[in-house]
Amino acid sequence: MKTIKFLVACFTLVLLGSTSASAQQDPHYTQYFDNMLFINPAYAGSRGMLNLTGIHREQWVGFDGRPRSSTFSMHSPLSYESVGLGLTAVNDNVGPMNQTMIYADASYTIKFKKHKGKLAFGVKGGINLINIGRDGLNSGNPDDPKLLQNIRNNVNPNFGVGIYYHTPKFFIGISTPKILEKSYDEVSKTNLERRHYFGTIGGVIGLANKWKLRPSSLVKITEGSPLSLDLTLAAIYNEKVWFGANYRLMAAFGAFVQVQLSPQFKVGIASDFGTQKLRNYNDGSFELMVSYDFVFKKEGIRSPRYF
Repeated sequence: MKTIKFLVACFTLVLLGSTSASAQQDPHYTQYFDNMLFINPAYAGSRGMLNLTGIHREQWVGFDGRPRSSTFSMHSPLSYESVGLGLTAVNDNVGPMNQTMIYADASYTIKFKKHKGKLAFGVKGGINLINIGRDGLNSGNPDDPKLLQNIRNNVNPNFGVGIYYHTPKFFIGISTPKILEKSYDEVSKTNLERRHYFGTIGGVIGLANKWKLRPSSLVKITEGSPLSLDLTLAAIYNEKVWFGANYRLMAAFGAFVQVQLSPQFKVGIASDFGTQKLRNYNDGSFELMVSYDFVFKKEGIRSPRYF
């Protein structure tokens, strides 16, 4: 199909399009496949019901000034199901900096008559509320004018776009959730919110005896940063228990377990351990995830959701 071939080609270009070195700014999660709205606004409403999801991540436990991130998202289709709306809130702490991102998401979905695929286009818009405590910084020059005052409630507006194609057993998406590159402190011309590009792809493979496999991948590209690539494989037993392993390219190995406590309610835990020298100075990273689907239709949940 031409739509799938086009999106796969775009995903490949995203995957091959970066080669540099530095750290990325937006938080990343081992259970990224349950945090798709943060990455791609076109995901809004794709579950066919009102969904609430929360994820908290403690990264590099035991390391002073370690990243700590929490994400809450909610999204739902409207009664006219081609339109989906969502809301994403993220709080991210790294060293002296705290940023709170609040974004509204909207999507429009095209349905195909000849197959079960759906193609969604999405936009998001919102603000990033930034606070930086100068007391948490060590400087060789205490008179540096950029370090003389704290940054309180600096507001950076931004917007992003995305495309998401999915069937009951396959998905692929491309997005850039923050397009504008604004200064964190309204002073520096180099300390900017960098534009991130995301590509996601995955599917479900049926096996015998109530088992399924769900491979998936996330690629993240930022100018001036190394390519970030997550490869994930989950085994699903009886639609209720998910066992998974994750590899982040040249960065970490991880594992997760998720339990579908009911057709509507799922919980998950994840942990990953770095492969770089920083691993010697921390006790790894940990995540907790909860997700709930609200069903208002009489037919309930008609089929399991894998993404």
